[in-house]
Amino acid sequence: MTTTPVAANAGLEVAAQSWPIAGAFRIARGAKTEARVILVTLRRGGAVGRGEAVPYARYEETVDGVTAAIETVRGALADGLDRAGLQSRLPPGAARNAVDCALWDLEAKLAGRRAWEMAGLARLDPVKTAFTLSLDTPSQMADAARAAAGRPLLKLKIGDADDLDKVEAVRGAAPKTRLIVDANEALDIDTLNRLAPDFARLGVKMIEQPLPAAADEALVDYRGEVPLCADESLHSRAELDHCARLYHAINIKLDKTGGLTEALALRDAARAKGLMIMAGCMVATSLSMAPALLIAQGAEVVDLDGPLLLAEDRVPGLSILGSLIEPPSVELWG
Repeated sequence: MTTTPVAANAGLEVAAQSWPIAGAFRIARGAKTEARVILVTLRRGGAVGRGEAVPYARYEETVDGVTAAIETVRGALADGLDRAGLQSRLPPGAARNAVDCALWDLEAKLAGRRAWEMAGLARLDPVKTAFTLSLDTPSQMADAARAAAGRPLLKLKIGDADDLDKVEAVRGAAPKTRLIVDANEALDIDTLNRLAPDFARLGVKMIEQPLPAAADEALVDYRGEVPLCADESLHSRAELDHCARLYHAINIKLDKTGGLTEALALRDAARAKGLMIMAGCMVATSLSMAPALLIAQGAEVVDLDGPLLLAEDRVPGLSILGSLIEPPSVELWG
């Protein structure tokens, strides 16, 4: 892990960090070998709160851009800006996520309570996460699936219309494991309708973001049986009505919603519309996953495997035994 301090004064510290990925992480849009994150640290009244976020190029975010956005609220934070006020000061995205989660952590530390208590949860239970298989050749994905066949849920990346053989290879290598297919916007509606029966035959439980977000209105013509989950198409409650017409589930990621505050509100609003919840993540450390565990409570799908994809994790990190993630320690977050 490498850290580059960006700015530190008036109770706010911002640092850019790079965490190596174990091997490479490949999706339809490309591959990466490191997770670049922004770490925000807030200090008030002798307490320290931290939040982590991942600038994502798909959403036109960069480390410099996210850092600059955080700097716009430095003065307000020094004057006591809280989570409620933050929602109108920064838009959904990585910058607000880092600050929002740091504020949750800080508030919990100052109050001597756990963040999940402040969120109205009776308790925070362990959850079982999916494990992601990067896009690769059928034989290599089969090898990866075979090594992870004991996990309860695998999510495999596909990249085009010809990737059915990869799904078949994974199913053959892990015949008893539940499967999710994530296309990352790589298909069109005709291809989706053609592949859907085969996905159902192979026991795929969900298809995540099959079409480009800008083209997902075509999903009104979807004829398959496998439920669809919105990812790139949904960031916050602003897109919920649109997605509720086209999808059966939504993937809530704190880096999209702009933090835990909006994520909790989005979860409740989605539940009211009868949508299934997937608690998702970018590739990042345990500090990013810890607040997302609140969204994972009761979610139909949990995909918080970011630390499992890294060559090393933050210390202290989450305790993860196989696919079971334990609640975070106070030292980590919340």
